[in-house]
Amino acid sequence: MTNEITRRGMGALAMGTAALLAGKVAGPAAALAQGTKQLRIGLREDPDIMDPTLARSFVGRIVFCSLCDKLFDVNEKLEIVPQLATGYKYEDPKTLLITLREGVKFHDGETMDAEAVRYSLMRHLTMSGSFRKGEIGIMDTVEVVDPKTVRIRLKAPSAPFISQLTDRAGMIISPKAAEAAGKDFGAKPVGTGPFRFVERVAQDRIVVERFPDYWDKGRIFLDRITYQVIVDSTVRLANLRAGTLDLIENVSPTDVKDLKDDRRIKLEIGDGLGYNGITVNQNNGEQSKTPIGQDARVREAFDLAIDREALIQVVYEGMFTPATQAVAPASPYHDSSRKVVKRDVARAKALLAEAKVPTPYKVEIMVANSPEIRQSAEVIQSMVAEAGFDLQIKAVEFASGLQAAVRGEFQLYMSAWSGRPDPDGNTWAFMHSKGPQNDGRYNSPETDRILDAQREETDPEKRKELFRQLWAQALDKDHFRSYLWYLKNIVAHSPKLQGFRPMPDGMIRVQDLKVG
Repeated sequence: MTNEITRRGMGALAMGTAALLAGKVAGPAAALAQGTKQLRIGLREDPDIMDPTLARSFVGRIVFCSLCDKLFDVNEKLEIVPQLATGYKYEDPKTLLITLREGVKFHDGETMDAEAVRYSLMRHLTMSGSFRKGEIGIMDTVEVVDPKTVRIRLKAPSAPFISQLTDRAGMIISPKAAEAAGKDFGAKPVGTGPFRFVERVAQDRIVVERFPDYWDKGRIFLDRITYQVIVDSTVRLANLRAGTLDLIENVSPTDVKDLKDDRRIKLEIGDGLGYNGITVNQNNGEQSKTPIGQDARVREAFDLAIDREALIQVVYEGMFTPATQAVAPASPYHDSSRKVVKRDVARAKALLAEAKVPTPYKVEIMVANSPEIRQSAEVIQSMVAEAGFDLQIKAVEFASGLQAAVRGEFQLYMSAWSGRPDPDGNTWAFMHSKGPQNDGRYNSPETDRILDAQREETDPEKRKELFRQLWAQALDKDHFRSYLWYLKNIVAHSPKLQGFRPMPDGMIRVQDLKVG
């Protein structure tokens, strides 16, 4: 009865909030010229900084798809295809030659050339606070051969390097704008994408408008895109049904059954590349000096106390798959021989006793302040309590949580990673002692060795074996992290939206999109 009352109350709240948001979304649109073709996209979170060098959020990547083209992209089959580049070749295993597209302009009117590519790549590599350094740290220098050719010299052969250039590490920004703005570049980014930045209202919206000099303008049919931040999934869905949004990039699994029968909505579901998991603070400041941060037995006990399949059934209608590693089943590098960690409360209690940890042992987990994630944390809270953990939940705004994680202001941190086509993109930055997204400062010389070795190994079978060694060390021995479930891309949109292509990476490409 309580659940039903809550559901009805949430429904009424959602519709009321939708009505308020409708006015907020429609407000800017009302001022547009008659006939303006506008797309309104609902985001689950407010993106972090809109600077491709410093950014790390999934929803930020969605916005970047309209603002910043990359040297390369991936297609529906995760094959690498040229974008700002026209092609590449290796002159030797450590020397890469990339040719660039003619006629590309930045939003400030400057020409994109080899010098702009050199500037952008070196900025990604050397800028203080860069999250791209861990992705392209194997890069040594970038040389301008001529205005449309760059030569990249690597410190060693690198299997994933080109794949890294299909995302933020491959985004090229205007050197003139970046130098003028300095650390404030993210407040008004200038790239080469089909849309240019107009405004951002924190926790509310980001607005972009069509760039008339875009190099591939024949595939752009929209005049403006508004990315509307709506954290509550029920409210996002209510806005879509009310017609104040055209697309929502994340649908709650609990809504999928209902939506399948709704003719007003088109539903797109596909396997993703990412995962949700729990990072443990082991070496990042004062909050790492805890039993769970310092003792692998306590981390293993926590992991054993979680029933992943039950968690997924309760919160996500059984739609997700329990995770066994950082590489999703869609990847050829996924190790299918690994089994899901089975819940074993007795063993968890024994490990806590062996580690001489008094119970109930109080530990805090930081989570994003969204209904589904909070509910996931509450289910885990109940599960681990049976093993002797007193789990305290700290819900924070998403971008604030990312910043707090970097500063080490957490003991446990539940977060998701959207995944990358190459497994290096799911591992090195999070597991290597020098990884920029290794928020818990996990440090294992053996893990570092394996991660560095897989980057240089070009034989797929030998590389797979290195990843098997990685899981044995980092997960089975060190228990550095708990992987919980693999993500699915669940997108809903109006039937009036045409040209949408579901992609494994979950990004919303704006090319070919039309609003009927």
